[in-house]
Amino acid sequence: MPKLKTKSSAKKRFRFTASGKIKMPQAGKRHGMIKRTNSQIRKQRGTTIMTKQDTKIVKSYMPYNLRG
Repeated sequence: MPKLKTKSSAKKRFRFTASGKIKMPQAGKRHGMIKRTNSQIRKQRGTTIMTKQDTKIVKSYMPYNLRG
């Protein structure tokens, strides 16, 4: 069987936690900050945990991760 390739875009954007969940950067922070409320901007700091449905898709992009 040939080896599967990891999607390069996925390995740049996502990281796995020790329990196998996927960490991702918060969305909606690139531009248009003037129209966002201050509380919205505060909530979008740092990273967030991906939903279970999306996690299934991203794990298929990264077949050889250690915590899959």
